[in-house]
Amino acid sequence: MEPIKNLAELWENSCCKFADRPYLGTRKDGKWTWLTYREVGEIVDQARGGLAALGVGKGDRVAIISDNRVEWGAAAFATYGLEASFVPMYQAQRPGEWQFILADCGARVVIAATDAIHEAILAMRSQLPDLQHVVGLSRPADAPDSWGALLAAGAARPVPRGDPAPESIAGFIYTSGTTGKPKGVLLSHQNFCSNILAIEKLFPMVPEDRSLSFLPWAHSFGQTCELYYGLLWGASAALNDSLDRLLDNLAEIRPTVLVAVPRIFNRIYAAVEAEISRRPALLQRIIHAGVRCAIKKENGERPALPERLAFAFADKAVFAKIRQRFGGRLRWVCSGSATLGRDVAEFINAVGLPVYEGYGLTETSPVISTNYPGCRRIGTVGPVLPGVRVVIDTGVTGDEREGEIVAYGPNVMVGYHRRPEENEKTLARDGGLRTGDLGYFEEEGFLRVSGRIKEQFKLENGKYVMPSTMEEALKLSPYIANVMIHGDGRPFNVALIVIGEPAVRAWAAEQGVTLAADLPADERVRALIEAELERFGAEFKKFEKPRAFALLREDFTIANGLLTPTLKLKRREVVARFAAVIDGLYEQKAGRIEQAQA
Repeated sequence: MEPIKNLAELWENSCCKFADRPYLGTRKDGKWTWLTYREVGEIVDQARGGLAALGVGKGDRVAIISDNRVEWGAAAFATYGLEASFVPMYQAQRPGEWQFILADCGARVVIAATDAIHEAILAMRSQLPDLQHVVGLSRPADAPDSWGALLAAGAARPVPRGDPAPESIAGFIYTSGTTGKPKGVLLSHQNFCSNILAIEKLFPMVPEDRSLSFLPWAHSFGQTCELYYGLLWGASAALNDSLDRLLDNLAEIRPTVLVAVPRIFNRIYAAVEAEISRRPALLQRIIHAGVRCAIKKENGERPALPERLAFAFADKAVFAKIRQRFGGRLRWVCSGSATLGRDVAEFINAVGLPVYEGYGLTETSPVISTNYPGCRRIGTVGPVLPGVRVVIDTGVTGDEREGEIVAYGPNVMVGYHRRPEENEKTLARDGGLRTGDLGYFEEEGFLRVSGRIKEQFKLENGKYVMPSTMEEALKLSPYIANVMIHGDGRPFNVALIVIGEPAVRAWAAEQGVTLAADLPADERVRALIEAELERFGAEFKKFEKPRAFALLREDFTIANGLLTPTLKLKRREVVARFAAVIDGLYEQKAGRIEQAQA
């Protein structure tokens, strides 16, 4: 591939080279329709002219509050062509977060996906002195503040594409704000382009490749690894219309490549394991022997004949059906954003879905390291990308091997917008980015990530706990919809567990029992969850295992402020919301200990 200096050039080159090929697919009334690169290019040209007519120019900011859609991509590339910066936000965010981001970045224009969002922005406009225009994607085409009117203005007065400097800011991507207000990560055109070209050496594609886009482009993972990377090769992407329809859409679109996150695989793994557990014992043994066979092959071992026969049977009877649910054509799947459990990764690979786990941050555009075809070690996040360097700072741990991951390279952000103190803490004087993640290198340069330093807490006895790894393991239980482990400064860990109500009720029906209306109070449900804690927490160290738990019916969600838009736990908010419940668990457990001693 030829070097690319900026994202506007990337779009222009691909639009010309692949003009008549399908680019973006959308589902309406049960049917998929496709726009070609040329057709989307016409929308980009009109949007560029329309934004220019609103006064957008070099150095300005154009914001959007929208899920993935054709207009999202068109607005982004139109903005780049004006040498302005693009600021994406999530539809699922709260209005207060939109207001904070719009004020912080000083957006001149904001594009709103729905009438409700449009009205919410108008209501806060007096608090946003830099904001001059609010454009509604769902507004009637003849309304002066509509997307249709913007395109019409651009068609009447076209503006040529500019050529942004590589070091100029392409986008502000705001972090999730798990520990405070969101921070605007400033990513340059060079940041994005260096990451795209580094990945290009590892995951070659062809124009016939197709993906199903369901990761939000407002996040750097979906933006770089899906939107921009597929564009580089002239590939096409269908826009998933609903997470509830994800598996149905996979079967219809039949993608060849997929960019995904662990929670998708975790759900599939849990569902398949639950289905297998209902099969006859002999069949269960055969399926598990088939998985072991695949694991041995992956590790370069030769499986025994009975294992090979078990794999052949399991592949035909079970695994092939799972592959068909994904469309039956997947060549590879990239997993990122969070740690993929080893058991899940080994199972997905055994099924015949080649999964390659990678690692990165918004601040690194985002990829730092990744496994890739011909170079994979399950349980790691692969070797460091070409052009990127990683140093393990063991000074923060005192360990000889494990320490903070510090990344160097052209993918490292310009900095945080208006956050000099954060820049001082995060960006080292020698150009390294302190990731806040713990990790170490295995043999042959494979990187393993241990967890977030900020998430790690210390028990009263001085032992350190990394909760997220355990939480992901416990969520593999179909009866546990969500969980948070807490024990900071306490004598032991406790868990807040959101009940997987549909699975629990299905279990009760199979057992022929009638549950209490208040599920958390039902002793049979508590016994079931306790057994699941033992089952899925078997690998935990003794001091890590929660010694008490509370059952919740209310899930942790974006809407109730307990999850970020990227579905990460806002731990401080969860602890504050359920402080009385947590305190009660410790008091209850302490009371039992005192009674036992008496």
